[in-house]
Amino acid sequence: MRATKRVIGQLEKCYALGRFAYDGAEHLVVAAEKHNPCYTFDLDGNMADTLWEGPGGVMTVAQVPGKPILLATQAFYSPNDSAEAKIVYVRKVEGAWRSEVLCDLPFVHRFGVLHRGGRHYLIACTLKSAHAFKNDWTCPGRIWVAELPEDLHGYDQDHQLELFPLVSGLYKNHGFAVHRNEDGSSFAVVGTENGVYKVEPPAEKDGEWDCECLLETPASDMLYLDFDGDGERELLVLSPFHGDTVSIYKKKGAEFAKVWELDKKMPFIHAIDGALVNGRWCAFTGNRQEDRDLIMICYEDGEYRVSLLDQGSGPANCMYFEADGESRLLAANRETDEIAVYTLREDA
Repeated sequence: MRATKRVIGQLEKCYALGRFAYDGAEHLVVAAEKHNPCYTFDLDGNMADTLWEGPGGVMTVAQVPGKPILLATQAFYSPNDSAEAKIVYVRKVEGAWRSEVLCDLPFVHRFGVLHRGGRHYLIACTLKSAHAFKNDWTCPGRIWVAELPEDLHGYDQDHQLELFPLVSGLYKNHGFAVHRNEDGSSFAVVGTENGVYKVEPPAEKDGEWDCECLLETPASDMLYLDFDGDGERELLVLSPFHGDTVSIYKKKGAEFAKVWELDKKMPFIHAIDGALVNGRWCAFTGNRQEDRDLIMICYEDGEYRVSLLDQGSGPANCMYFEADGESRLLAANRETDEIAVYTLREDA
């Protein structure tokens, strides 16, 4: 696979990426880690809107399913400066974008919206619970959940959504991905120092959540997809926390075993996304130190193969999308302040 790169904008310490459908069109969302704006672009890379000028500290953005409302974390500026972090919802009111607090959630880093049994659920992960000094990791984080109300209007700083702790004791609770089941329902995988967890919402209203540990290996981030096409999902894991190693685990009997590891170390590996590209599941990942690579991993002809898409840009996050019949990858190149789109084409 080869990539043609186009820089569509500049944003200091650009970080979070997402999709947002509003005003009858699909848009790309790019938000910043520090005190900077959040922008939207059309799928061709043209600037569309500024959703807010600040604050920053945006680790995650996600659309409320079926509604022109965007959820976002704000005020998570670093693991050492996120005690005031929160989740907000953003919508257009009388032609202007307006943000309201959905819930204060100190140290919230990643979140997503899950669907099962005709209901939507918010799942949010806190990196830690507290700290007494810089780089203090002695207070573990949690997984928090709540049924997502059909109508968010009325929630604000003084009337917040109540979340409930599902799992506690999770150190460096950083990794997060949402995947779909064949029946259309969805689940989350969560990566922590304790390992990788699969979390699934209740099948019925007020039912029990399911949570199981898939792998005890420390994970900074991961994907849970069927990369080799045999009908069973594999775990692609970035490890350890903000680490340098990419590995793939396959279930052998009752447990997962490592079947592949990238031979090159990628210090501060961070960006990750998985997508169905030309009929096969592929992974995209990138790192923020040394060579600052952006790569694509696919299973071909009985082995995992790696394509180098870019080098030197330092992506914090990446997101696959399709437009005009093309395969494209959006990247928040944090280390160079670039918002970039890569058009992907098979090697001739």
